Amino acid sequence: MLRSLLVRMKQGYRTFSYPHGPAPELPDRYRGVPSCADPGQCPPACRLCEQACPTHAIRIADGAFNVDLGACLFCAACAGACPKNLIRQDREYRLSASCREDLWSPRPRPAAVVLNRRVYHVARRSLRLRQVSAGGCNACEADTNVLSTLAWDLGRFGIQFVASPRHADGLLVTGPVTENMKEALLETWNAVPGPRLVIAVGACAVSGGVFSGHRETAGGVSEMLPVDLYIPGCPPHPLTILDGLLRLTGRIGK
Repeated sequence: MLRSLLVRMKQGYRTFSYPHGPAPELPDRYRGVPSCADPGQCPPACRLCEQACPTHAIRIADGAFNVDLGACLFCAACAGACPKNLIRQDREYRLSASCREDLWSPRPRPAAVVLNRRVYHVARRSLRLRQVSAGGCNACEADTNVLSTLAWDLGRFGIQFVASPRHADGLLVTGPVTENMKEALLETWNAVPGPRLVIAVGACAVSGGVFSGHRETAGGVSEMLPVDLYIPGCPPHPLTILDGLLRLTGRIGK
């Protein structure tokens, strides 16, 4: 016991100071928002990046390179397909938005997250969430679970995950909502006392991701429930999820 206490004292305070201090360092292989460095150099008929996107998230219109971050997998397939190497991915992690339309890039970032007034008095000081995996691959769930570790300590912001929807202020949903999970998701939603909110985490939950249009999925949470916060990514980095939650609860402004 004494040895454990000595080791803990030697380690010191290990929790990130974010958002009052610098953000945790992102890994070198982190991939942010894709963009075209110089659209004017793109041949008019070249749409290789658009064709390479597995979720059809890229739209080339009037010489502009537009990306639907809600469908984007941040997979760099578009960058690999560009014959002139014009597509780059930045280091931006502030990607969340309260409106689905705000997930189109280019756009001013970070987008303002506007908390619905019906839940403001509930979520501004403490937020209890029931996580629902609606057919996900467990990647988004894994990065969400990271927030409960010592380094991130999500509980210091009054945000916690609970086991029962009866104790929750809202749902945090991952996955494209498969046919097998539709009823379970609706029953969980109905068990949450009002006022309540919904947070869609990951490309699958936001737009259906790679499963968009499949007959066995709903194509995202918004097809079934009103979504208050969209957190894009495949999976979103824990910092992206934390940033979205803090904006939702008003702890971070624009």
